[in-house]
Amino acid sequence: MASPTLGQDDLACIYAALILVDDDVAITGEKINTVLKAANVEIEPFWPSLYAKSMEDVDVKKLITAIGSAPAPGGGGPVGGGAPDAKADGAAPADAEKKPEKVESEESDDDMGFGLFD
Repeated sequence: MASPTLGQDDLACIYAALILVDDDVAITGEKINTVLKAANVEIEPFWPSLYAKSMEDVDVKKLITAIGSAPAPGGGGPVGGGAPDAKADGAAPADAEKKPEKVESEESDDDMGFGLFD
């Protein structure tokens, strides 16, 4: 299923609503229409009232400022603590001493008929 995309009518109403919020003016269909007419933007007549209705109970300024300050999802893990850092006492971690060994294939490419000069 394709994700919905915003059309020009949607964006015009959103920008008009943001202008109203910035000027501390209540968002109504009539005021959205006024902003759009001042900007010479023509849209379908149902959009302004639809957007005004959808933003009736929304504090848009709070919503905008809360976007960047939301906590990361899935948080709540412990901060600090845990296993002590091996570097603190000068010893190298045990995992750093182990180096993975290369695994040799049992058959070479030549044995399978994939040689360079076949």
